[in-house]
Amino acid sequence: QVQLVESGGGLVQAGGSLKLSCTASGSTSSANDMGWYRQAPGKQRELVADIGSGGQTHYAPSVNGRFTIIRDNAKNTVYLQMNSLKPEDTAVYYCYLRSWGDINRDYWGQGTQVTVSS
Repeated sequence: QVQLVESGGGLVQAGGSLKLSCTASGSTSSANDMGWYRQAPGKQRELVADIGSGGQTHYAPSVNGRFTIIRDNAKNTVYLQMNSLKPEDTAVYYCYLRSWGDINRDYWGQGTQVTVSS
């Protein structure tokens, strides 16, 4: 079993910053990818950023240059530093971990609300 616990969401003014964190516990493996999705009301869940076990990163075009994803493998933790926030960044942000093995499995955090006011 793998559990993901998120923190760091909140309410900020446009142009502000937030840092999300997500820590995995349980039967984790070094062979995994971690990242963040978000879902705004009435919209599809979309990938925001992800990072592989080797440190390779990918960002959605809408956040590239504003958000940074970092992982600490020793702590099984992934962070999302969000700068220059915009109202359109408002969403519930979900951390995920994909464990690679004989059977690939996805695990999800509980979600944390990020609200950016104009």
